[in-house]
Amino acid sequence: MRIENAKTTLPPPAPPSVAAPGPAGVPATRGATLRGGLPRLELLRCFDAAARHLSFTLAGRELHLTQSAVSRQIQHLEEELGAALFERRHRALALTAAGAVFQRAVSDSLQRLRDATALVRAPQAVRQVSITCTPGFASLWLIPRLARFTASHPQVDVRLSATLDVVDLERSDIDVAVRFFPIQQGAGEPLFEESVLPLCAPALVRGGAHPLRRPADLAHHTLLTVEVPQGMALTVEWEPWLRIMGLADVQMKNTLRFTQYADAVAAAVAGQGVVIGRLPLLRELVNSGQLVAPFEPRAASSRAYYVATGPRAAANPDAQDFVRWLRAEGRAADVH
Repeated sequence: MRIENAKTTLPPPAPPSVAAPGPAGVPATRGATLRGGLPRLELLRCFDAAARHLSFTLAGRELHLTQSAVSRQIQHLEEELGAALFERRHRALALTAAGAVFQRAVSDSLQRLRDATALVRAPQAVRQVSITCTPGFASLWLIPRLARFTASHPQVDVRLSATLDVVDLERSDIDVAVRFFPIQQGAGEPLFEESVLPLCAPALVRGGAHPLRRPADLAHHTLLTVEVPQGMALTVEWEPWLRIMGLADVQMKNTLRFTQYADAVAAAVAGQGVVIGRLPLLRELVNSGQLVAPFEPRAASSRAYYVATGPRAAANPDAQDFVRWLRAEGRAADVH
């Protein structure tokens, strides 16, 4: 028996497939390689910018690319899609019908991607300093200066709680407290001591039926004061000044009482009477000429403002910066 080697005859190879011709100037060979995939994101972003501006030059400025780099990326995208997206005219671009359809889809998709990225991206930790102080200190001294701190710390949020309550720094979310105490009871680092003297609007000194020229003239003017505990005189805040002036008491025509010291000061600025002025708390109003001192000198009140920090501040560099800034502002206020 003779066995002959069998020869397997293979069919001739099929001719390569030829893609349908693409638009003018766009090779059709790469369109067949996309196979349902998506173009690269940088190509889509480049197309979106070029389609919005209808200019490769302006798209390049937005994306920090050269005009020629944008042109090459658009060409690559057209090759991948197998379709012309722009009509190149003399010094102008226009979207083709395919380009207009693609722009709507790309623009919507990129915006959705931006929105989703913003939603899922881990939020950055908020930089914040929390402060508590009296309402008068907040409105009359701290707030007018606070812009200087925020200007040098633009990324830091400041949370200010103005209250007469003494907040427990050990148990609260407060970093820094500014407190107003008699000097012998002070807790924390002294910010500045207080002195007092009568203050009023300039009009009460310059004219009227009874201009303020000597303490006896106070009898013709309104006392502006805050509520005091029952049994205390409404002029209790005046006592340090009365002592150095050698006066037993002050008699005034009538009284306007307020729950907040800042309101009494506002009434004084408006020319409604005389308030006992606390310096340096009201120094800016005096320097600006809104309030004047009809009588000198001023008297130490034996009270002061103190800065205290809680446990949170030890781990908060921004709170430590705020305390340093507060001390510098306090030193500047105390020397005037």
